[in-house]
Amino acid sequence: MAERQRVTGIGGVFFKSRDPEALSQWYARHLGVPYKAGEGAAFRWADDPQADAGMTVWSAFPAGTKYFDPSPAPFMIDFRVA
Repeated sequence: MAERQRVTGIGGVFFKSRDPEALSQWYARHLGVPYKAGEGAAFRWADDPQADAGMTVWSAFPAGTKYFDPSPAPFMIDFRVA
């Protein structure tokens, strides 16, 4: 039997916003999120020397985006699986 795969981390957190640029700038200014316009933010995994190189991406999308379709949810969380 094949070994069962497991979640090893969070690859990305994506959510809809009426004003993604303003919201992203707020997170950058008040919480230090390393936001880059049009790209979102990337949190590199520097605190675990045993972990594979990787990052967790954080990004706000326009409220009307179709990127999450067919899901009606206003957010999406991507898991890393190995």
